[in-house]
Amino acid sequence: MLEVLAPVARRGMLRFGATIGLVALLGTAALPVKAQTPTEINFVEAVHNLGYINLYVGMHAGIFEKHGLKLNVSAAGGDTQAFAAVLGRSAQFAIGDATMVQMSREAGGPGIVVGTVVQRAHYFGVSKNLDTITDPAMFKGKTIVTSPEPNTNFSVTKRMLEKSGLKIGTDAKILEVNPGTEIGAMLAGQADIAIAYQPSVASAVNQGAKVVFDFASYMGPFCNTGIMVLPDYAQQNPQIVQALVTAFEESSRKTYADPDYAKEVARKEFPDLPADVVNAAIDAQLKYKIPAETVKVDQDQWKNLIDMQVYLKNIKGTIPFETVIDNSFADNAVAAVQ
Repeated sequence: MLEVLAPVARRGMLRFGATIGLVALLGTAALPVKAQTPTEINFVEAVHNLGYINLYVGMHAGIFEKHGLKLNVSAAGGDTQAFAAVLGRSAQFAIGDATMVQMSREAGGPGIVVGTVVQRAHYFGVSKNLDTITDPAMFKGKTIVTSPEPNTNFSVTKRMLEKSGLKIGTDAKILEVNPGTEIGAMLAGQADIAIAYQPSVASAVNQGAKVVFDFASYMGPFCNTGIMVLPDYAQQNPQIVQALVTAFEESSRKTYADPDYAKEVARKEFPDLPADVVNAAIDAQLKYKIPAETVKVDQDQWKNLIDMQVYLKNIKGTIPFETVIDNSFADNAVAAVQ
């Protein structure tokens, strides 16, 4: 009799155990799940501007947090200062003119570029009294205001003038001012034309100026802004670098796929500007395909950047693409983001 009851008793105990386990499981499921704390990283942008709209879209849409990152973003005040923050290890990443990395490597220093943020020269010539400039030779006799050398808007302006046979200081003058103040100098009458970026350009247009020249069309595909990091940090923290690059890929795609959301984000980033000014700035950015459409560094875009900097004698161009650029993270990002 005991032998007959034993299997029944065991089945009963199994059912009882299963019931207790289910209750425990349901009880656990009912408890709030503690979200994983995102990894904080210090992230420096050269200047706060709408060329970096893909960064801002990613931040506002929670894309970086989705990939486990919390960005502490600060503006450095220029390309040199942005990369200096990475070299000094006060920031893990910086975005700005990626020529800074090429310069560092040629001098025996560190640095790699793991992605593109801006794929065209995102500068416009803005003036109160000039007509549309169809030939760079038409800059003759003009005073042009830009950021100081070696910031990119100075570099593209200098190369354009010299390529057109104009001697700087004789045929045309360049006035150098702090990044972000170019429009103010032009509106104050210190220069005939300002070489500036969004949203300053749209703001100037709102004040009666007009766009008379665009560098996006003049320069063509151009790695204007890259994601810069130290090689040892990337080697020691590949998962963080991958998360950041993948988030940028997703953010760049969303920027182009949802322009209305990009405008909403831009208005939040520049709340002191009229909404229609900011909206017009985003329309121009996307029209000229200035923000990167993909994070992967394109060799033709990089070549245009390096050729310009070699021409200006800022670099020698002796470090090959594969040494400065690490596209492995971008390749993974492109494959991962659908």
